[in-house]
Amino acid sequence: MIRVLFICHGNICRSTMAESVMTHLINENNLQSTISVDSAATSTEEIGNPPHHGTVRKLKEVGIPVVPHRARQMKKQDYAEYDYLIGMDDWNIRNMNRIAGGDPEHKIRKLLEFAGSTRDIADPWYTGNFDATYADVREGCKAMLVKLAEDVTS
Repeated sequence: MIRVLFICHGNICRSTMAESVMTHLINENNLQSTISVDSAATSTEEIGNPPHHGTVRKLKEVGIPVVPHRARQMKKQDYAEYDYLIGMDDWNIRNMNRIAGGDPEHKIRKLLEFAGSTRDIADPWYTGNFDATYADVREGCKAMLVKLAEDVTS
């Protein structure tokens, strides 16, 4: 089983969107028995809160079920429990490395790296643009699924 943890600042916008999008893609491709996903925050600001209403609205608009979720903070032991720890921006990556105590196994990556980009996924909490965030999350998740499917078969 390949385990993926999506991570953003508060775990109510981008990482929960990525968790829902990737879960949907996994289900569409019948990979539920080989890939599992979850999400977490680098901060404690939103712990226990459900996904942001803008994330819920956008996912419903595009027909993707919202995964039931309450925000939680990434823990040091997550590094050992997951194969991939996927951040949304450079600040997430810095904080993930701090929480994990480093990245000796090179598990920490930005989502859009899988799509060949170094771009950050903008935080819609600040931009209000859930459409742009969804487009970037979908691009990253689709590209990541290709890599994960390769991992499963190798």
